Amino acid sequence: MEIGFFFWPFNVDLVKRLAEAAERHEYDMVCVADTPGNAMDPWVSATLLAMHTTKPRIGLCVTNLASRMPSVSAAAIASLDLVAGRGRAVMGIGAGHSGTLNVGVTKKTGAQQLAEGATFIRTLLQGKPAELDGGTAHLPWIKQPSKVFLAASHPKSLVAAGGHADGVFINYGLGADNIRESEGLVKQAINDAGRREDEVEMWQIAALDCNENGDLARDKVGAMLAFLAGYVIGTKDLEKRGVPEQFREPLLELRRRYSTRPGDADIKLVRELGLFEYLSGRLAVCGTPDECLKQLLAARDAGAKRIMFTVSLAADPVKTVELFAQKVFPVIRGS
Repeated sequence: MEIGFFFWPFNVDLVKRLAEAAERHEYDMVCVADTPGNAMDPWVSATLLAMHTTKPRIGLCVTNLASRMPSVSAAAIASLDLVAGRGRAVMGIGAGHSGTLNVGVTKKTGAQQLAEGATFIRTLLQGKPAELDGGTAHLPWIKQPSKVFLAASHPKSLVAAGGHADGVFINYGLGADNIRESEGLVKQAINDAGRREDEVEMWQIAALDCNENGDLARDKVGAMLAFLAGYVIGTKDLEKRGVPEQFREPLLELRRRYSTRPGDADIKLVRELGLFEYLSGRLAVCGTPDECLKQLLAARDAGAKRIMFTVSLAADPVKTVELFAQKVFPVIRGS
């Protein structure tokens, strides 16, 4: 089972400490999120990761095509790969959430635009000219293509990933039905595009908070659950997205009231609306190391082969990453 994590790069010290933890504990991938309204610039932060690691793949999970020009992002990931070496750089792109709203960009990117953007960037990263929106770009200095992943939480974006990307960060849920449905859509798109399934990596996304104090971990993960639920589950077709009837109206209320700058208010809101158990069971691994191990084993049994955890709002992100590796990795990697 491959395991990675991503985080909001709040400061230089945090980036360095998480890079060192990822290297020491041999995480498979470590990324930063593009959320400039909440944290440091992601490309600066990812470069710090590259300079303080040699083993894990590194990159962005994720940036967007609205606040950053695709051709400029292509040049950035290729530059990051030169710093990191060994083809370690991975660029994740998505529709944009806090990374757009918190800097005043209201335009959203649909599945078709994500597919076109991924194809455009992948072509540029092969050193070939590429066209998008009537313009032509060319980055002939690029010698080695980086992988381009799409973040996908809805059927159309999952299909776009299967047809046009090198990989997909799936925001859908860790339950057996969630994994079967989400990965099934990607696989069908892969087959429809005449591609091989091993051409597209599938990573499930979930929140992680591992702490000896399980209550503290559960309290803190609530803010990330509100954040994830805001765009993972969304507001349309909740029945089709596997949401039980009793949680549909509370989820719509959560969407109306939550913030793209998560804080204690969001933690309280998740509990007030009676959503914590449902959201944590679907979108998180949290609690004591033993509880986290049990939940991760359940996700593996449900079909998850790769998991990308967000530790952005964990009670102690560095401690979470280290404790999880110390207590959970030996069982997962030894079984």
